Amino acid sequence: MSQYSREDIMKMAEEENVKFVRLQFTDLLGIIKNVEIPVDQLPKALDNDMMFDGSSIEGFVRIEESDMILYPDLDTWVVFPWTSEKGRVARLICDIYSPDGTPFEGDPRTVLKRQLKEMEDLGFTHFNIGPEPEFFLFKMDEKGDPTLELNDKGGYFDLAPTDLGENCRRDIVLELEDMGFEIEASHHEVAPGQHEIDFKYADAVTTCDNIQTFKLVVKTIARKHGLHATFMPKPLFGVNGSGMHANMSLFNGKDNAFYDPETESQLNDTAMQFIAGVVKHARGFTAVTNPIVNSYKRLVPGFEAPSYVAWSMQNRSPLVRIPASRGLSTRIEVRSVDPSANPYLAMTTMLAAGLDGVKNKMTPPDPVDKNIYVMDQEEREEEGIQDLPATLKEAIELLKADKIISESLGEHTLEHFIESKEIEWDMFRTQVHPWERDQYMATY
Repeated sequence: MSQYSREDIMKMAEEENVKFVRLQFTDLLGIIKNVEIPVDQLPKALDNDMMFDGSSIEGFVRIEESDMILYPDLDTWVVFPWTSEKGRVARLICDIYSPDGTPFEGDPRTVLKRQLKEMEDLGFTHFNIGPEPEFFLFKMDEKGDPTLELNDKGGYFDLAPTDLGENCRRDIVLELEDMGFEIEASHHEVAPGQHEIDFKYADAVTTCDNIQTFKLVVKTIARKHGLHATFMPKPLFGVNGSGMHANMSLFNGKDNAFYDPETESQLNDTAMQFIAGVVKHARGFTAVTNPIVNSYKRLVPGFEAPSYVAWSMQNRSPLVRIPASRGLSTRIEVRSVDPSANPYLAMTTMLAAGLDGVKNKMTPPDPVDKNIYVMDQEEREEEGIQDLPATLKEAIELLKADKIISESLGEHTLEHFIESKEIEWDMFRTQVHPWERDQYMATY
């Protein structure tokens, strides 16, 4: 059941003096796009009659098939609290449809919904996700461009005056709460200038919508403080990078489908099978959960990000961790994901991985409760621990080779994603970087 009707939206727009409405959607690379309309065009948008040129959007369609239609999701109606009282701006998140009235197979939101349908066919009702997105705050120069100068020297859980980003972070939280977010925690992260704000879990589509909204709010409010917020996974050498741990659980109605109070671990067969699927396909979905060249500067030993495919009940060095909470909070935490990922596609591939384990009743490997970071390669091989891909190029090849993950994306999305990422890798591979000049210019 929808929370809002067409009449509700029109009424709220009038009551809150909305003058413009952003019809938002997400492109293949996870970048938020929007078509902004004056409020007198809102009835047309609510009638699913607003068209745009899809050929201009990364990963959508060719020029000869450019017309696309925006279908607003009425439950995503939000008025941006930072906009002027004289004329406020609201937004609706949209699904993309083709002119023939069918969902567009290259729309990331549609890709996720298709995978959720497969989940429902297996008898589950919800896929809940609680994300933990991290970001850095940098000072801006007099032109408004980001610098590499951090605005604090804080560390994990530090307070002001060490954490000079605290006021900015607090304002972000207040804005998010005004927009209906339930914030569970906000704190300084391990690296100087690094922050984390955690919000309450929700079903998969809502969570992905929230991640996109979260990024927009963080960047907007940071700019009001003269700061640039970045979700780049590893903006600085020698410090921890930014992740977006994903806490995932399947539900049957109101019951957590991973929980069984009668077992020693209080995890049931479904949970163990889901873990097995995630572990099996982790190398295959990494190109999607860690989709940019820079992602692989974070996935290295020594900075708390997972580099190896393993799981554990308490150890924080493996890829998959099982937090201690049980009952309705029983969940699986995948720690490799970073905030540059398109959330809709990332959650699609992780769900597909877990469901493959459930469908085929897979058994996970033994948990690894030792610190993997201090193991040498021989010890890891004895434990059956594989490395995550070390580069975007390697990750792309592993994605191509993983049939389950490739099929979850669909032919259109997979083809355009791989094409885009291969271009990105080739641009990086052929570029001459400052490190090379520093190392070789004088020597050779």
